[in-house]
Amino acid sequence: MSDSTHPEDPQHQEGDQLEEMTEEGAPAPESESSTDAIDRELEIFQDLQRLQADFVNYKNRVERDRGAERQFATAETVRAFLPALDDIARAEAHGDIADGSPMAAVAQKLKTAAEKLGVVAFGEKGEKFDPEHHDALVQTPNAEVTEATVADVVEKGYRIGERMLRPAKVAVFVPSE
Repeated sequence: MSDSTHPEDPQHQEGDQLEEMTEEGAPAPESESSTDAIDRELEIFQDLQRLQADFVNYKNRVERDRGAERQFATAETVRAFLPALDDIARAEAHGDIADGSPMAAVAQKLKTAAEKLGVVAFGEKGEKFDPEHHDALVQTPNAEVTEATVADVVEKGYRIGERMLRPAKVAVFVPSE
């Protein structure tokens, strides 16, 4: 009696073991399915690498944006105080702020705070006129100059880093024809 469904049939038992190994997740013999699995794992790994790179780029972009927003907020705040800095500079130029006076102390605190925030004043008499950094209020012909030159500074210009808060307001000597 050689029935193929009989439990004692050796061929029947081998088939059952192969089916059990495949069903239980045991590694199948080398075939196209193992190559497909390796390809799938490689694809998942590459997706993970792309996802990680996207996250790093996102994190860097957020940090950069935070820095830009912080610099913008600082610039807008300092811009509101520029008229006070101008008044202090005019008062000092006219000798209205005596050394050791309470006003001198306040003026020094404002200047120190501006320096701490990275505020830099620019615009000096005798500089070459640069329309990107200077706002010409008056132009006067002068035979002694060969290029536009700052004749006088009405109000200093200010910047924080590369960000201009306000151009310097100046009078300009231009070459006479």
